[in-house]
Amino acid sequence: MPVRPVSAKVLDAAIAWQLCLDCGQGSDAEREEFAKWYAASDEHARAWIQLGMLDQRFVGATGPARSALMRSRDGVGQQMRKLGRGVAGIAVALGLTLFLSDHYLPLNYWLADQRTATGEQRTIRLSDNTLIRLNTHSALDVKFDDKMRRVVLQEGEIFVETGSHDDPRPFIVETREGQMRALGTKFLVKRQEDGTLLGVLQSAVAAHPQANNHELILHEGQQMLIQRSTLGPMVALAPGADAWMRGMLVVDNARLEDVITELGRYRRGHLSVAPSVADLRITGSFPLNNTDLALKALTPTLPVAIEERTQWWVTVVPGDTQQARKL
Repeated sequence: MPVRPVSAKVLDAAIAWQLCLDCGQGSDAEREEFAKWYAASDEHARAWIQLGMLDQRFVGATGPARSALMRSRDGVGQQMRKLGRGVAGIAVALGLTLFLSDHYLPLNYWLADQRTATGEQRTIRLSDNTLIRLNTHSALDVKFDDKMRRVVLQEGEIFVETGSHDDPRPFIVETREGQMRALGTKFLVKRQEDGTLLGVLQSAVAAHPQANNHELILHEGQQMLIQRSTLGPMVALAPGADAWMRGMLVVDNARLEDVITELGRYRRGHLSVAPSVADLRITGSFPLNNTDLALKALTPTLPVAIEERTQWWVTVVPGDTQQARKL
């Protein structure tokens, strides 16, 4: 199965075709256009395969779309047949997305003004000269008007360096949990399952939760978890909090499970750790642009091995596991 990454533009097109064909109202002309798009390049085929739609989309289908699929499957051919017919079926049976977890993100992610795919980072500069760097799998909307400069972080993580300090409009970063008002600053904002993590690298940021007007000001070197109705305690900014901008994950005495969870944000498919080794502690620096290498770096210092069922299903297990295969 080809696993080379595809461009955001091609991925967007694949998703659009999936939505079109999903609705059941696609015309013959649209299906013909899909067939042409699919057969046009290997990258188009890879994007469609990664959406996990091969078997489930075309079961019982006929006509040009299926013909294009069959021709392209011959092209990616023998490796895929080694896995059997069940690539999409595996995902359905296990309730997992082995290829593209992005597909199950909220619609706001897909409709955002700016977004990055898994493993991608991007820097943008706004009209007021503010610089924003998007981390992996992130999405934001820019909503500037005459009264306010507002950026809505829908998913993921960003670094913000505010631009013109002469602009009278406040600069706000907003998430579902709260708002953060820049006070001439550099800061990090990260959406997490338990809230929004704010970290201040320079100057100060005023934060308040969505559900009330309580506000606290964080200064350089501080961070805080913001939830809809509460502000967490101010604590020291985690070492290496901004290391992702240099392509590294830096941890100090971190739980192995937390390290694996963070590495998982930078790769497609399923990455997990066995409960028996989840609480092991590790200190070090790991490359984010090569998570296979990062995983391999665990084995010399921890009693673990890497079990790779497929390239999209990897588990960190105890080192004496007989079935473990190191990357």
